[in-house]
Parts: sequence; C-alpha cells; structure tokens
Amino acid sequence: GRFQACIHIEAAGARFLLDCGPSALVAMKRFGVAPNEIDAVLISHFHGDHFAGIPFLILEGQFFGRTKPLAFAGPPGIEARARGVMEELFLGLSGTAQRFDYSFVDLQAGVPTSIAGLEVTALPVPHSGGSTPYGLRVAVDGKVVAYSGDSEWSETLIDLARGADLFICEANFFDRDVRNHLSYRTLMRRIGDFECRRIVLTHAGPEVLERRHELELELAEDGMTIEV
Repeated sequence: GRFQACIHIEAAGARFLLDCGPSALVAMKRFGVAPNEIDAVLISHFHGDHFAGIPFLILEGQFFGRTKPLAFAGPPGIEARARGVMEELFLGLSGTAQRFDYSFVDLQAGVPTSIAGLEVTALPVPHSGGSTPYGLRVAVDGKVVAYSGDSEWSETLIDLARGADLFICEANFFDRDVRNHLSYRTLMRRIGDFECRRIVLTHAGPEVLERRHELELELAEDGMTIEV
C-alpha cells in the first residue's frame, strides 16, 4: 500500500529523482513536488517498480507546459528500455515531438558522469538477471547521497556508502535472506563496516513493516523529508 520507488532530492544546483516507479507522478503531486521542475531522473535498474513512471513524467511535461530540459540516466540501454515502455503504455509517445528536450545517458560502471549539475557514479550490485542493477552515488552541492537500488548483500554496498552524508538502503526482508534482496538482519550484522553519516531504510516488505518497532535504523515513509 506504499508508493513505489521514487526519491526526490532538492539541492541548490539541481532537483532530481532517484528512480521513477509507476506511482511517482501521483506521489510527487500529493507531496507538493513540481514534476516539471525536475532536472534529471537517475534509474538504478530496469524493473517496472523503479522505472515505469517515465512515460507519465513525459506526458506531464507534454500537457502542462514543460520547457526545461530533462535528463534520464541509468544502466546502458536506458533509452531503448524507456522508449519501449513508452510505446507499450502509450503507442506513439516515443515519437511525439515535445516542446522540451529530453535525453538519455548510459552510466558506465565506476565512471563519474556529469548530468544536470550532478556527479553520478554507478556501481554494479547483485539483483535479478536482465535488470542491469546499479547502486548510485550522487555528489551535489558538497554533499553525497548514496542509494543501493535493489540489491542482495554485497561488499559493493560498503564502497557505495563510504563517505556519504546519506545512504538510502533497501531492506526488503527482516531476517530472511532471499535471493536478489537484502534483509535488515544481514545489514545490521555488517553495520560497523559502513562509513557514512546516516542510513535510512527503504523498499520495506511486509515483514519489515510489521516489525518496524524493532528497527534500530530509520525507515523511510511516504512523504518523509530529510535534511542533509
């Protein structure tokens, strides 16, 4: 019953999203985020709950007067994958001329990339095949936000979070280790290895929500605001 993956970050130099699930547009409007002010959308991987909101964001710009450019960045092949979803949901949308420019950027693993005033570094993480999963590090205005995307346990998560002001980390399960996802207990067993200022949990499944009173880390809620 919670909104799908969509984390809005507002800095002096840019406004951007980490992932853009199908419910992203509804969530942004509910919590007072102006979709047409978003400069960039950074996609962690190609699963519908993380990137299938792209067509709705394009349509929002089309029908509500967007003029500023919009950049989409993610794993290699993002343009083909995004245009494919656009065509499946709204036939002809990917070929419709817009009043605003939108572009696609392939993030190469481990290579810092400048996008709309951000420095983005993507690191491969273990998730299900075919989704080309990345964890993302974003530097903007002297701060670093790291995001696990969807990932089972990997030492890469420690590298991803190192030196970050905020690490947003999935905890889909509470104490069961299920392939492709991370459990809260596994994360807590390695919590001393993380060198970051703050960790907030996301992508919580029913087990985590039912046992949230046992959590020693913050759990993200829909509409939650965090100042870094």
